[in-house]
Amino acid sequence: MRIIAPSILSADFSHLGEEIRAVEAAGADWIHIDVMDGHFVPNLTIGPGVVASLRKITRLPFDVHLMIAEPDRYLDAFLAAGSDFLTVHVEAAVHLHRTIAYIKEKGCKAGVSLNPATPPAMIEPVLADLDLLLIMTVNPGFGGQKFIPTMIPKIQAARRMIDATAPHVLLEVDGGITTANIGAVAAAGAVAFVAGNAVFSSPDYRHTIAALKE
Repeated sequence: MRIIAPSILSADFSHLGEEIRAVEAAGADWIHIDVMDGHFVPNLTIGPGVVASLRKITRLPFDVHLMIAEPDRYLDAFLAAGSDFLTVHVEAAVHLHRTIAYIKEKGCKAGVSLNPATPPAMIEPVLADLDLLLIMTVNPGFGGQKFIPTMIPKIQAARRMIDATAPHVLLEVDGGITTANIGAVAAAGAVAFVAGNAVFSSPDYRHTIAALKE
């Protein structure tokens, strides 16, 4: 399984619906939606109303990444908006097990994300409860950043943990993924790849997504 999830953070927001239709037609597997609050990360993006509007134009799974403080306050809104995967940060969720359980009780798949400086051991107690583990390969907050090469051993460590105790968990990476480094990231054990700038800044979405998959 290899999943390409273009991040709309790098899309043209003046034509967001058209951009999503374009990457869907070009072979994208998921749509990655970065939600930032200007508090947990130094940027503001979109809220549940935009997610609900976008849900009307595509059937692709919505991979919604909550880079926000106090995520429990907003779970219901993003669940109602049409999230298929809802990911919170281990650094922001105070009662992580309860948060994961709530997301899954509502019929959504639950993910947890780790910032670059957060070790995989932080999610070991809840790993079996997850559907997705997201490794940040840049410091979250802005699109277009460069991949941090030292994240490769961390991806490998996460892969070993998943294989040993929770093989159903999808291992996703987000940050600076390009055609030049996706092979090494896949070899380290990731199966889902968030690619924002690499896709939306390219002149041919279909060609780029095909190259990433290859």
